[in-house]
Order: sequence, then structure tokens, then C-alpha cells
Amino acid sequence: MNKFIITTDSTCDLPESYISDNNIPIIPLYYAIDEVVYGEEKTMEVKEFFDVMRGGKMPTTMAANQVTTEELFRKYLEEGYDILHLAFSSGLSSTYNTAAVVANELTEEYPDRKIIVIDTLAASMGEGLIVYKAVEMQKSGKTIDEISDFINNNIHHFVHMFTVDDLFHLHRGGRVSKATAIMGTMINIKPVLHVDNEGKLVALSKVRGRKKSLSTLVDNMSEYMKGYENDNDTVMISHGDCIKDAEFVANQIKERFGIENIMINYICPTIGAHAGPGTVALFFVGEKR
Repeated sequence: MNKFIITTDSTCDLPESYISDNNIPIIPLYYAIDEVVYGEEKTMEVKEFFDVMRGGKMPTTMAANQVTTEELFRKYLEEGYDILHLAFSSGLSSTYNTAAVVANELTEEYPDRKIIVIDTLAASMGEGLIVYKAVEMQKSGKTIDEISDFINNNIHHFVHMFTVDDLFHLHRGGRVSKATAIMGTMINIKPVLHVDNEGKLVALSKVRGRKKSLSTLVDNMSEYMKGYENDNDTVMISHGDCIKDAEFVANQIKERFGIENIMINYICPTIGAHAGPGTVALFFVGEKR
């Protein structure tokens, strides 16, 4: 049985300590501010990134680079590894397609190696939660095929729920109209959104007020998690530099469902550029997306 390595993208938003402890190679996605490109050689502290956005700068984002993807895959193929790559949603980026093209080319070059690229249809720690489940299965001795089968069979059970603090960032990304952004801001409307079965952002509901929107995430979790309670030993929350709001959601989850293992981390700049500061996102396993 060949040894294999699990790889993913910088959009998985898993804490750096978890990534290094579990030896998860990361393919970077890029972003630019004032025509300076960040993501690989040059990086910016994520807190500073959100402060720059608060100051009015509008970053642009770029998908993963084909050359960088090929270099990373080739390194591990040369070392004798098969590769299971868990990619950022094709509904939000061309990064999955790039990885799939590279995998096809390298499979011809390394016929004895296996490269499986999965479109997670997930973003942020939704992608991270799938990576986490895959790593746990690998630790328990599951094969690359067993893990990829599990993910493909359960991909629509990884639920993404999030709310944003500023509708104008969603408007800029084409998610809501300008009129909706202006009117919603005037009357303090906070949308609750999710990532659908195609891996795209879709509005679920609108509520008035920040605290209400955060509580709605947990209310939705109660509804969507029915029948899947035992699959939620670990829940993930990512945030756009608003740790207190993320902790508010985490505490509600602990109180209501008794789930103790909750991983919290920043939303990366690639996703944060579109969602904006103040975004809070909740990821868990449920009946449907």
C-alpha cells in the first residue's frame, strides 16, 4: 500500500499550528492591495489585512497558480507519495480546475503514483473541516481510496452558515445589489448565507441586528444537525477579525449542544476580501447544506 499525503489550499483557514503539526502542504491563493501581490513570498498579518479593509482599501484576489501547484505535487510524487488534494470550491474559484489539470498531466508522468483531486464545494473552515475529517481518517489507518470515497459520499453534509457585518463587500463581489446594500445598511439588516450544493454563496434569510444574526447561525445549526449530532465531535468557526463574536457563537453552541471541541480561526485574506471584516462563519455536519 502506497503512502499518501493530504494537501489543500490556503483557503482552508485551519490554524497554522494544526497545519504544521499534521504536515499538511498548502497551495497558496493570492491577493493584491495597491498592486502589491501577497500570498507566497510576501504575506500580511491577517489582522492588519482587515484593518486595511476597514480603512477603505479594496483588495483583489487571484486563484492558485498552476506552476506552484505543479511544483508542490511533483515534490511529493518524487518522494514516493500518492496525493489526496482537497480543493477550494469550484463555485468560487478556478483553483480546483487548476489542480485537476496539473494532476492529469502528472499522472501521465508518474504512472505508478495516484493523484486524487476533490472539489470540496467548500470554503474557509468548511474546507478545513473536510481536511480535518480526512486527516483523522488517515491517522486511523484508512486508505486514500476509503477517505476519498467518504468525502465524495458526504460532501453535501458539510454545512456552511455565515453572516456578514457590511453588505457593501457582498455587493462588490456581485452577491447583492447596490440598492439592497444601501437599504439593508440603513435598517441594520444582516443577511445569513450559506454555501449551496454547487459550492456557491446563497442568501438564506435576513435578520435585523448583529446579535440576532449570530444567534440565527446557532438556531440554524439546531435544525440542520438533526440526525447528525454524533458526527459533530468537532465544529469550526472562522471570523473576519471579530473574535468576540466568534466566541459568542461558540459559547452558545457549547451551552445548547454540549459540543466542546470548537476550532476558531481567522478567515484568510482571499475569502475575507469578498466577505469583509466582521464576517462570522459556522461549519458543521448536517442533513443537508
